Amino acid sequence: MRAVTLNKELMYTENHPPPKPKDGEALIRVTTAGLCNTDLEIAKGYMGFTGIPGHEFTGIVEECDDVRFKGRRVVGEINIGCGTCDYCHSGLENHCNHRSVLGILGKDGAFADFLTLPARNLHIIPDSLPDEYAVFIEPLAAALEITCQVELRPADDTAVVGDGKLGLLIGQALAVRGARLIVIGRHKEKLSILKNMGIEAILRPEIGDRKFDVVIDATGSAAGPDHAMELVRPRGRLVIKTTLNGPRQIDLNKVVVDEITIVGSRCGPFRPAIKALDNRSIDVKPLIRATYGLAEYAEAFKTASQDGVLKVLLKIA
Repeated sequence: MRAVTLNKELMYTENHPPPKPKDGEALIRVTTAGLCNTDLEIAKGYMGFTGIPGHEFTGIVEECDDVRFKGRRVVGEINIGCGTCDYCHSGLENHCNHRSVLGILGKDGAFADFLTLPARNLHIIPDSLPDEYAVFIEPLAAALEITCQVELRPADDTAVVGDGKLGLLIGQALAVRGARLIVIGRHKEKLSILKNMGIEAILRPEIGDRKFDVVIDATGSAAGPDHAMELVRPRGRLVIKTTLNGPRQIDLNKVVVDEITIVGSRCGPFRPAIKALDNRSIDVKPLIRATYGLAEYAEAFKTASQDGVLKVLLKIA
């Protein structure tokens, strides 16, 4: 099969052996995949990953013991727990010490003609939701995870710092939930996407000395969490969504003195993400910058790495 592989460098091949599904797994023909900041960091060495990267995808189930999925369009949750440990038994499979993660940790991913995932990880895509929108289900679920972790009270002033793909999704997700919200970024053209939706969005220099009860770092930069913390009121909450290849620093003195609560936030619930995309309460069309074929992976990564670029897709089937 065709695949983009990573072993210190990204390479394209048309002769990669296709995966063989294990017991309980489905074989999925990938139709569309999305490039995100995590993929760019993995290409730089994040997680020490080798194999086929890619974790945002849509596909069609070719083989599966569960007849509900055979021949259906699906997306898949990316964390695969061992199924036997205390974390898995308590519903925390995402934190299983023995987990693999599609295209990120010990599991070949979506930048290929085929992938495998356990059937329990799969979600059927509604016919009314096209692939180029459905590929946003995984990152939108990550945005919605914030609402599962942090109570946003009606009186809370909330700021999202970062106007990349995830920041714009978080802004929409919180606005739909009725949060008192402002999105802070560096690019007028990207912030204008939210402004056109009626969401307040401003450039960082315009924020002045304003402080917030809840601040969400979605900058994708090493300095992002520290800069975001400067915006948090005493006894406020800082949510960190950024993962990077390399060390970062944060001022723990300020955490102690101002009694700030820090929340790490990763993957999230797929079902509400599917519903929000299907009913178009979340609009991802303005986020799509370009679509490439799998063999054009190098150009796709180059484009996705450029400052100001939002979502880049790979059309695989």
